[in-house]
Formats: sequence, C-alpha cells, structure tokens
Amino acid sequence: MIITTLDYVPGKEVKEVLGVAMGNIVRAKNIGQDILAGLRNIAGGEVKEYTQLLKEAREEAIRRMEKYAEEMGADAVLNVRFVTSSVMQGAAELLAYGTAVELE
Repeated sequence: MIITTLDYVPGKEVKEVLGVAMGNIVRAKNIGQDILAGLRNIAGGEVKEYTQLLKEAREEAIRRMEKYAEEMGADAVLNVRFVTSSVMQGAAELLAYGTAVELE
C-alpha cells in the first residue's frame, strides 16, 4: 500500500478513485502523564509525554486508514491529511484521511 501526501504516485496512473479512506482514534492522557506534563509546563520545553501520545495516535490512525483502504480494494491512498480535535477535556481525536485509489 502506497500512502502519500502527494495527489499522484510518480510513474503510476490512477485507474479508479474508490473514495475517501479514513482512520481515527480518540486518545486520553493518563494521570501519570498529566502530572509529568504539568511539571514540564512549569519548567518549559517539550512535553515529551504528549509528543509520544500524539505520535502513537498518528501511527494508529494511519494503520486504520490503510486497513479501510485495503477493504475498499485500493493500492494507494493519495493526498493524506491529518485533523486533530478536542473531544472532551483531556481527550483528543486524531483523524487520518485521503483518497483511496486503484493504480494501473
């Protein structure tokens, strides 16, 4: 499966557009991460606990998007984008989406 932020795959032609493939995950921080993040916020600098949390969420959203695209019969997902939104205090949704296509 080719996953790209480009709207094409170099050297390949799109045979068919299958639709939008999406994958999302809602992640909540835990009390331990929250305490450490609060201490880092006082001192300044990167909040590594949240960086790791969002990295893992992005990776899972991509995996889910790829699985959805495979179920659609896609060879690639083009023009991949991410959206993050707050669902409730302490929890955020990360959505990965793109155009599922079949390549020639």
